[in-house]
Amino acid sequence: MSNEHNRIRVVIADQAPSFRHSFRVALESEPNIHVVAELSEASSILRWIREQKPDILLLDLALLRRLEPQSANLDSVRTIVMLASVDKPQMLECFRLGAQGVVLKGADRNALVESIQSVIAGQYWLDSETLRVMVNTLRELLVLGNGGTSARDYGLTRRELDIIAKVASGRSNKEVGEEFSISERTVKHHLTNIFSKVGVSSRLQLALFALNHDLKSNRQASLSLQPLQTESDL
Repeated sequence: MSNEHNRIRVVIADQAPSFRHSFRVALESEPNIHVVAELSEASSILRWIREQKPDILLLDLALLRRLEPQSANLDSVRTIVMLASVDKPQMLECFRLGAQGVVLKGADRNALVESIQSVIAGQYWLDSETLRVMVNTLRELLVLGNGGTSARDYGLTRRELDIIAKVASGRSNKEVGEEFSISERTVKHHLTNIFSKVGVSSRLQLALFALNHDLKSNRQASLSLQPLQTESDL
């Protein structure tokens, strides 16, 4: 990405001007990233997404909570949440509400840039510290079955296995639908059935299930999982 047209367009949204400014400064020297706006209100965020179509929304958890009732309006932008500290409940909430990444507000420039580049590439982003906490937390919350259980025991169809693999590798519902020539509504219907069959309630849990049962075609060391959105997580 060498010109303005190809730069990653980022909106920074936080109620604290100091955090918005520090993140802008951290990103201004990156030639492939362009901070197009600093916002503090949920209504402004939705308007910017609708009218300017940025690539990345970098925001705090409080604003993401306010946007939840209109989460469908966030489908066109990838979301990274800024947290003040490593907090298990908050991290889980971020992904439940549809985030593709979590960065700490004290993160250095390299981590911030890498988070943006990873999320743009379709991956989830967690740094080494937050990844460790997240994995330990999910191990506590999620029972993935015993080692002798195979995908066939869950009654998954070939199409459902294909969809699981795409979701676990970072595809959105829209991208899955386009790849299989089906509607987003049909993808959501398949996900509802899949969630019921394997006993999970989010896309992140589904991706971990896929990893545990070796359903991914390309296993990676980092989390490369696509968005979660509760019911809206389908």
